[in-house]
Amino acid sequence: MYGLRTMFLVVLMAGLMMVVGLAVAGEIGLIIMAVIALGINLYSYYNSHSMVPKMMGGQLVTAQEAPDLYRIVEQAACQAEMPFKPELLSQFTVEHLEARCTGHCRPGDCPRHIPSVYLIDTPIPNAFATGRHPNHSAVAATTGILGLLTRRELAGVMAHELAHVTNRDTLWSTIVASMAMVISFVAMLAQWALFMAFLFGGMGGRDDNGGGAGHLAGALIVAIIAPFIAMLIQMAVSRQRELKADDTGSRRCGDPEALAYALMKLEQGVRTPESRYAAEEMKTAEAANHMFIVNPLAGGAGKFFSTHPPTEQRVERLRKIGEEIGRPF
Repeated sequence: MYGLRTMFLVVLMAGLMMVVGLAVAGEIGLIIMAVIALGINLYSYYNSHSMVPKMMGGQLVTAQEAPDLYRIVEQAACQAEMPFKPELLSQFTVEHLEARCTGHCRPGDCPRHIPSVYLIDTPIPNAFATGRHPNHSAVAATTGILGLLTRRELAGVMAHELAHVTNRDTLWSTIVASMAMVISFVAMLAQWALFMAFLFGGMGGRDDNGGGAGHLAGALIVAIIAPFIAMLIQMAVSRQRELKADDTGSRRCGDPEALAYALMKLEQGVRTPESRYAAEEMKTAEAANHMFIVNPLAGGAGKFFSTHPPTEQRVERLRKIGEEIGRPF
């Protein structure tokens, strides 16, 4: 269900991007948009696991530098059944490694691949995951979330983030964000170009059939509306993937209650004056806020204008999952 909805929305976004190119510059624009989209998606595909954490000011940490956080991520990787480390696969059989990984491995002894762990020095309590593949992935947590949540709640959050990795949600979100960026950028340029054409060349009134005026007017309408539609599609994709990660992560860790309490704490945490000020200062958060477990720039936006489902909806779904797995709360 979640996968089909996401695929439909991504195809819709790609179609919108093509329409923008066709409306603004005809067939040439269509080809240019396709090439730009392909280039951006390929770059994002191969670099998202390091590009986004660094963009957010994250610092790569080791098990020695952040032992508690690293240990929680390590346990979440076991629960998520991340791929085994390539160097171990060359020495041992899969059966041996599966027997060795019980989900409660000793610190530093997990045979599975552990995502790169980043720490972001900000009071905003949040976390996110990114990367094209489980073997090329990263998770990031802020100093704010480490100070706000209990260890159990943080484990629920990391189970959610690793679910994004194994569900390939970060790849989908990167693709959609890239296309939305192209649409917005080209639409902005088109608006300026059309304004200048109108200012210095009229609306093409010399064309007896009015074709010039019609084309310019149509292109202007598309340039104005397309970014808005792209934003709605991007937000819809984000909401679907958040619900899926809640479901997958809470079932894996077997503790939907911990994730529910974490979400409620985080929603309040990002609304404090200190967090809001930090979010405004960190302008890059706006470009990647759909990747966080809760929106760091949360406000009073309606359902269709939010990158995340309402926390009440997420908690209610987690309550139902708790009942299904025999862990009611």
